[in-house]
Order: sequence, then structure tokens, then C-alpha cells
Amino acid sequence: MATADPDVVLRTVGLSKRYRRLLAVQDLSLEVRRGRVYGFLGPNGAGKTTTISIILGLIAPSGGHVEMHGLDTRTHLSEALHRTGAILEGQAYYPDLTAYDNLRVWAALSESVTAARIDEVLELVGLRDRARDKMRTYSQGMKQRLLLAGSLLHDPELIVLDEPTNGLDPAGMREFRNLIRELAKTGKTVFVSSHLLGEVEQMCDDVGIVKEGRLLTEESVSALRRRGEALELRVTDVERAVQVLEALDWVAGVTRADGRLVVDAPLERAADLSRALAEQHIYLHELRRREGSLEEFFLEVTGDAPAGA
Repeated sequence: MATADPDVVLRTVGLSKRYRRLLAVQDLSLEVRRGRVYGFLGPNGAGKTTTISIILGLIAPSGGHVEMHGLDTRTHLSEALHRTGAILEGQAYYPDLTAYDNLRVWAALSESVTAARIDEVLELVGLRDRARDKMRTYSQGMKQRLLLAGSLLHDPELIVLDEPTNGLDPAGMREFRNLIRELAKTGKTVFVSSHLLGEVEQMCDDVGIVKEGRLLTEESVSALRRRGEALELRVTDVERAVQVLEALDWVAGVTRADGRLVVDAPLERAADLSRALAEQHIYLHELRRREGSLEEFFLEVTGDAPAGA
């Protein structure tokens, strides 16, 4: 069964998974578009790993189905996985083998991987100079980069990553994040799960927020930020300014933040706002656009404080 839109690389349709009384995934439908980095964001226990396991065919869903590369994985799983790479949380490697030899072992699973391709992916993840060192000498960040190299050996179109920055220090997170952005620039599609909001906001183009197995929302990161846009200003008379602004029918609300006023109003009404204050002899020290944050939206839709914010 082919997807209607050829730019949709991964789609889940009404996906659910039940373990006796626990409904780990509930009617979850999402779409991941070609060349985008999609952040699957939610707290630990939200159903992210279960969803990824279903996507990769490691467990069977209780309901719904998955489409990858326009293929229904109920009937074309093997073909879809040949075009997909993955890193799973806790994925194993051989600590007493070198990085190069680990890749040779993984390459044996694919007939088309050459020695030149192994060198190429080592260069891509920045490990060419450490290729002959044993894995047990690697930092956690280097191990994650090698696992990413392994997932790229067969040059997949889609890369699925389950909590890839877990256990990394800030420098390791930054390195991995930059690698993902570079992969997207080459046309790869990346589906990455995380409970770290800050990482998703910096790394991803699109985000799906999941809680208790349900997809709460799915949108581009830039669009979610725009939802929280407002006008921020400093004025000569704060108390009177609040009264004037709250009386305007196109102002949805006024809040105070560190000596400034944050006005929930359309950005195109900035001149009208300035005029309304000036007519009451209240003048601006500063007026600027205030961009919303993914953290604010996350709190709004989930009611939870996100990790890594």
C-alpha cells in the first residue's frame, strides 16, 4: 500500500500497543517528511521506545499499521528496512574490537557495503583517526557516533534514533546534534526520540509531542514558536500602560516580566499599540517582538515540566 504523498517517508496510522492492562501506545498517527529532522518528544514512559520498536518491526502492534518509503510494513517490512538505518537505546557493540572491526561485523549483514564505504562513514562521523582503537577506549559520545556510522553503512534514506544523546555530556550532545543536522542537509530523513526538550528544539525541524502513548500535537518547531509570539515593551508608566492596553479589544492579555510588559496582541498592531499609549502620554523606551518557546508550548499541552529545558 503506497502513501498518497511521496514526500512522506514515515507514517503511522492509528498505531496502538497494549500490554495486558497497560495501553502503551494509543491511536498514534504521525507523518515524517523527506529531508526533515523529526523530534518525537515526550517524558520517559510516554511510549516513544514502544513506537520505535513497532516502526522497526521488532514488536507487533495491537492495532494500526506503519508505512515507510510508501510501503506498508505489514507486507513489505524487509524491503522498507533495507532503506532504513537505526540506533536503539542500549544497542550493543564489541568493546574489545576496534571501531573499524565493529563496522566490518555490521557490514557483513549487508552485501553491498565495501571497505571504502566503511572509511567514508568513519570520516563522516569524525572517527577516521581513531578507527584502529578498541571500542572500550572510546568516550560515550564517540561510541554513539560509531553506532551512527554503523546505521549509515548501507546509505539509508531514513534514520531512526531512540534517545541518541542519553548519557552524553554537553560537548557530546553538541557534536551529535551537529551530525544530525549535517545528515539532513544531504537529504537524509531523521526520526529522533528524546525527552530533552532543549535538544529537540535545537536539532529538529518538526516535532510530535507524545504523552501516555497519545500524540498530543505535531507541527514544525518554527510554527510552534510563532504560537507564543507577543509584543514586549518598556514604558514610562507601567501601571497606567497596563490599564490602557487591557482596554484595547484586540489585546488578549498583558503580563509583567522583569520590568517589561508582555502584550498578547498581533505583531502587525505594534504601531497601533504605540499610538494608544502615546495618546495617554505614556511613551515607549523599547518595543520588540517576543518569540515564543517550545518549552512554553510543551507546558501548555502536557502540563508537565520538560527535561533539558
